[in-house]
Amino acid sequence: MALRHLLTIIHTIYPFSSHHETSDDEEEFKLPSMASLVIMLVMNFLLQVSFFIIVSSANEYAEYLGGNATFSGIVIGIPTGFAVLSLIPLTQYDKGLYKMPLHVSCCFAILGHVAYAVAFRANFLYLILIGRCLTGVSFTMFMYCKRYCTDPQIVGIRRRTTLAGWQVVCQGLGLSLGPFLGGLLYKVGFSNSIFNGYTSPGWIMAGIYAGFWVLVTQYFEDIPQPPPITMMELSLPVAKGVETEPCPNYSSAPATSPPSPIDESFRAQLSLITLSQWGVIICMCWFSMVCFFVLGSWEANLPVFGAATANLRWSPFDAGNFIALGAIICFPFLLANILAARRIQDRKLLAFGATLGLAGLTAFLSILYNHKVNYDSLFGCWCTVALGFNIATAITLSLLSKQLPPQWNGRASIAIQCSNFTGRVTGAIWGGSGVSVGMMNFVGLEIAMVGIGVILFTTLWNKLKTKNG
Repeated sequence: MALRHLLTIIHTIYPFSSHHETSDDEEEFKLPSMASLVIMLVMNFLLQVSFFIIVSSANEYAEYLGGNATFSGIVIGIPTGFAVLSLIPLTQYDKGLYKMPLHVSCCFAILGHVAYAVAFRANFLYLILIGRCLTGVSFTMFMYCKRYCTDPQIVGIRRRTTLAGWQVVCQGLGLSLGPFLGGLLYKVGFSNSIFNGYTSPGWIMAGIYAGFWVLVTQYFEDIPQPPPITMMELSLPVAKGVETEPCPNYSSAPATSPPSPIDESFRAQLSLITLSQWGVIICMCWFSMVCFFVLGSWEANLPVFGAATANLRWSPFDAGNFIALGAIICFPFLLANILAARRIQDRKLLAFGATLGLAGLTAFLSILYNHKVNYDSLFGCWCTVALGFNIATAITLSLLSKQLPPQWNGRASIAIQCSNFTGRVTGAIWGGSGVSVGMMNFVGLEIAMVGIGVILFTTLWNKLKTKNG
């Protein structure tokens, strides 16, 4: 029912819902088949739940098996490191398609969650790390979800930020449901060595992925396999006139142009990038990394900080509820962001999200300095940080895809996703270590990183202008 309701909402708001509609008037507003789009969005949601469901109880699970808070931070963040290692070889075999990566993701998600659950019975600390590493291979699908929503074959230029907004909504849902469900399962307990508060998230998610895998096999419709790219197509100039953004005539290449070697075509592409365009690429990659660094560090730090603070003393259930409640508060604003994307430029949404997140970090630094940490003040900071940086994450790839030719979408997706993964893994480790390194230092580093991003997009402001939507 939930999938059908989501499909109905998207179809009602955006009637151009088929990639077969390719007239001149509708080209900029085209969308992929609705069943496939919903599967991609739900996969993004499930991956977010997989990432966050252990956040509430990871510290206690690690300590039970002989680890510590820093190890729990590694357990939370390590999947993204293995996602980076798996991403490059997987893209060599995907042929620009999506169904094979979906199957790989579902398979490794099941294996990873089962290994994470079995660690309790085996009483083996490093098995939870192995399980999370296997789950990390499934997180390669994060990149494919982003690439799917900006793929010029099936998504028009005025729908890319909109679909990125839907991805962030799923991200927010996963951020709220994951910690809440993990904390609830920990509180319920289930006192046996197979299915208990530590292992139940693994068993439940493995079962959900098994069922979802069946739906993927039956209902996902892959895109047509892209034709070979010629040297002439690769050497076309990148879009520069963002006011009008004329669509390059990619079909004008002579039929006699032979395919070029990969290294030669790649050098030809690089030679066309101007200094300002490199600046835009660096700016978007930096913001992708910073947003997920801050979000990942807070999600890993809140259970540890809440348990160590005298006037909080949170249990995993309390920490899960706190993280989830903040995400629920943000949810209506993330839905509003989808509508705003149709009327507001990407660069303005990025500036708004970064400024809002920076305000939350500054407020948290202030309450730490004045020793006024309590539930209400911490909750206000968390909501502001979560909302601001979630909004900013919706912009990076969509903006970049509008500035580069269609053939660049795959490389742009990889660059943005590797930046996301870098932020997630380092952020989770930093969050787990936050109390030990000092919370003032913890927040100070994040403010400095966001400040660098603000300098970047302020300097490149005129270069960041793209079409809305």
